[in-house]
Amino acid sequence: MGAGKASEALYERARTLFPGGVNSPVRAFKAVGGVPVFLARGQGQHVWDADGKRYLDFLGSWGPLILGHADPDVMAALIEAAADGTTFGASTEREVLLGEEIRRAIPGLERMRFVSSGTEATMSALRVARGFTGRSKIVKIDGGYHGHADMLLAAAGSGAATLGIPGSAGVTAAAVADTLVVPYNDEAAMAAALGKHPGDVAAVIIEPIAGNMGLVPPRAGYLAAVRKLCDGHGALLIFDEVITGFRVGRGGAQALYGVKPDLTCLGKIVGGGMPLGVYGGRLEIMGAVAPDGPVYQAGTLSGNPLAMAAGLATLRKLDDAAYGRLEGLGRRLEDGLRAAVAAAGGGATVQRVGSAFTLFFTDDPVTDFVTAKRADSARYARFFHIMLDRGVYLPPAQLEAGFLSLAHGEGDVDAFLAAAGEALGS
Repeated sequence: MGAGKASEALYERARTLFPGGVNSPVRAFKAVGGVPVFLARGQGQHVWDADGKRYLDFLGSWGPLILGHADPDVMAALIEAAADGTTFGASTEREVLLGEEIRRAIPGLERMRFVSSGTEATMSALRVARGFTGRSKIVKIDGGYHGHADMLLAAAGSGAATLGIPGSAGVTAAAVADTLVVPYNDEAAMAAALGKHPGDVAAVIIEPIAGNMGLVPPRAGYLAAVRKLCDGHGALLIFDEVITGFRVGRGGAQALYGVKPDLTCLGKIVGGGMPLGVYGGRLEIMGAVAPDGPVYQAGTLSGNPLAMAAGLATLRKLDDAAYGRLEGLGRRLEDGLRAAVAAAGGGATVQRVGSAFTLFFTDDPVTDFVTAKRADSARYARFFHIMLDRGVYLPPAQLEAGFLSLAHGEGDVDAFLAAAGEALGS
């Protein structure tokens, strides 16, 4: 069960080089146990590990690969761009072309700035919010992940609306002293946090669809209520759409739910599989960013031509027909998985928006981080390894989302469902 000999050998070598043998913690398989699989290549809807075993990939590099692995148009764009030079530290036409493509899809991004990661995007957006408003405090969601900047690695204290406490060793109490943490889908807690600190909150940052506690959609009217509360208290609303941007629709979750934020953060899909983050929003807010304004942010590799080329090639293929196809595949997977759960006697809940989904091992609906943590992670770990043995690659943690791509077909979804039925039945 689990990794083959080549992966095991690579893991032993990696452990002498990297903390936990990995360069991002969840890759270590600590949440599911066993030796992590080392992947060697990907094509379309499949990946192959270092031992040559093929898997149907329902992780897609944690979301960026909405076209599948090694899409021919993306690869051609990368090859063309690389032949011109991999980095210049100067402006290029590709930056302009990708920026225009993004703004056509998300008009609220009146001005934007390219960075190299989602973490950079969120930390920069919050700095801009503080600089623009002249306020210090921010509000984030309990269980919401916005990258590893110190001020965002805050855990909730006791109570419904609390001052954050450090959520990681190395994060000081001072770093999160101005971070308020409230539950997701809880309008009253948001109102309490803003009301307790009148005139002090610069921004609320939120994943409009939570994707880092497993996939948790917003309750009806919740995002509109948060928008109204921000307006009433003079706080900016920041949507972290690093996962949902171009995933749940061309205009992201803000178009899906009809709620416009002041600032938006993008990543993953927008880079076409290359490292890229974006933050942007209203013209007057982004006017605070250097060199136009006093809020400093810079990056040597920002606007990297390879990331620009891959992102542009990806976004140009994401039309209404593409999202219609993804919704159809998502519906097929959701309906089939619900049927498989029922046939196995229950004990799990399927949550999906578009082509993103999570199978929570709990009978109860998951609406926030507290209810997400009630899911049986040990059962998920067993399910994960059974699926892996059957050639299906899923997130190696219960509280993460899986993803479909345009490379998947109905037959791939049916193969997933057949394996899931066997796994749940066992």
